[in-house]
Amino acid sequence: MSFVQELKRRNVFRVAVAYIIVGWLVLQVADTLAPALRLPDWFLSAVAFLILLGFPFALIFAWAFEVTPEGVKREKEVDRSQSITEQTGQKLNLTIIALLAIAVVYFAIDKFVLQPEATTGDEVVETAGPSDTSIAVLPFVNMSDDASNEYFADGITEELLNLLAKIPALDVTSRSSAFQFKGKEIDIPTVAEKLNVAHILEGSVRKSGVKVRITAQLIEADSDKHIWSETYDRELTDIFAIQDEIARKVVDVLQVTLLGAAPKARTTDAEGYALYLEGLHYLDLDTPQSWPKAMALFDEVLAIDPGYAPAWMGKAWAMRSIANFGDYDLAEGTELARQWAAHALELDPTLAEAWAMLAHISLIYDWDWETARELTDRALAAGPNNPTVLGEAAMLEQTLGNLVGAIEYKNRALALDPLSQVRLREASVAYWWARDFERAEALARKNLELNQDEAWPGDLIVALIMQGRIAEAAEITDAIDHPFIRNFAGAFSYQAAGREAEAAAALEYMIEARGLAFGYQYAQIYAWHGNADKAFEWLDIGFEYRDGGMTYLLVDLWLESLHDDPRWRPLLAKMNLLEYWDAMQDRQLVAQAKGSTRP
Repeated sequence: MSFVQELKRRNVFRVAVAYIIVGWLVLQVADTLAPALRLPDWFLSAVAFLILLGFPFALIFAWAFEVTPEGVKREKEVDRSQSITEQTGQKLNLTIIALLAIAVVYFAIDKFVLQPEATTGDEVVETAGPSDTSIAVLPFVNMSDDASNEYFADGITEELLNLLAKIPALDVTSRSSAFQFKGKEIDIPTVAEKLNVAHILEGSVRKSGVKVRITAQLIEADSDKHIWSETYDRELTDIFAIQDEIARKVVDVLQVTLLGAAPKARTTDAEGYALYLEGLHYLDLDTPQSWPKAMALFDEVLAIDPGYAPAWMGKAWAMRSIANFGDYDLAEGTELARQWAAHALELDPTLAEAWAMLAHISLIYDWDWETARELTDRALAAGPNNPTVLGEAAMLEQTLGNLVGAIEYKNRALALDPLSQVRLREASVAYWWARDFERAEALARKNLELNQDEAWPGDLIVALIMQGRIAEAAEITDAIDHPFIRNFAGAFSYQAAGREAEAAAALEYMIEARGLAFGYQYAQIYAWHGNADKAFEWLDIGFEYRDGGMTYLLVDLWLESLHDDPRWRPLLAKMNLLEYWDAMQDRQLVAQAKGSTRP
């Protein structure tokens, strides 16, 4: 009998096939569970190594041993006339067929169920039906004679929303999505469907001097019926007690089980609280013109009540925005923001967004990945359903090259804030970095459809460029009214369209308009234009300037032309990102081995 025939008789080939299928299945399951269990980057590599290590031992075992009715024996101890290797081989054939069936089913589920492709904006983030404890707080209507009290009604809405969001058992839609319906005549079931919630809390506010009347009503979305309503006529000094009462009533009506004491509104001077709500109004506008106004109002609040933690937190976010835009010294402004956020936490350690601010500074400015991780975990513990906190967690994951984790956090934030231009934009960019350009395009188009006055068309433009739809990208760029945004987008789309002179002029306009504040973006453009020397020159400037864009290095597709340059790895080493880059490459090799190009 030849050696090959003997291998067949001893079922070595069948064992090899079965082992390979089982090993593949084990690797798929490990890849699915690793992100959910937050296992380290080397885990998959270790599993693959152990599977490969075991393969020759499985073959040796199949050659040297035989399964008999009396159990496993060494092959040389078995009488050939009593051998049952043929029967064992038939069982192995059936086992292989069963394993192949399992593998095919797993592949189909993984491809068509767990990772569905999006074709339209509405299909981008697939969500289940609303939970029984999901709720959106719509903007309370200002019923005051004074139209300037609009901000007061909005502030009451936001404070109620924040109070309810502290209850882990409730799924509370974020402010930016709920406020999309401000002043619009849309029926409650339609609003609930768009926000994916089962309940709506709405109401009105009438303020006159120190008197305030607040009406609140809780509506069941499916039936469009009021399941609770109440009117409160109080003094302005009782505003916090009213908020607590409304929150308690929502909890009671929805039969929510609290895991601990019910959260309470933070109290302060009534006059200071009105100023704080106005400051929130300007902070939420999130423009270079509104940030200083918010700062001034928060200062007025703190002059009345220096111990009001939310005002310190708001002041920190306003200052960081001003400094990041280049209207204040970046180093000094960032340090002030850090100090104010830390002081807010000294006064109230439960402020999730203050923890998020400290995490943001550690990540974007300090480039201290370990501290950023610790602070992000603190923020998530304080606000697990806070979209701002989830956005910071996503930013940390993408900085360290974990796009799977980043997309998971961004989709969680988007589910809580489904109409927000910020959340839609963040999700679009993440899918673009992950090379899922169709899904990035769908999210960008949905953002432009929902937020025409706020959404930036650049996300759609880059998605089109990466799909080779250059003429479309250039046409959209030409139609942009704002000169800076048009030139920013044009530096990329005009270059792709072969309009190189216009692309170069667009870059010159940007540098003259914003100076060092957009240094990282200049590096992106130079890399896209094929000028590696200028790209690295601006990356070096970005390093010295502490440009927050440097945290995009590992995932930024505009910089791909620099990856083989001998200056690339030293730059990553200087940023303490080299080990994360190497781990990212290992993950991509595993993905390619599985037949996928996505991280």
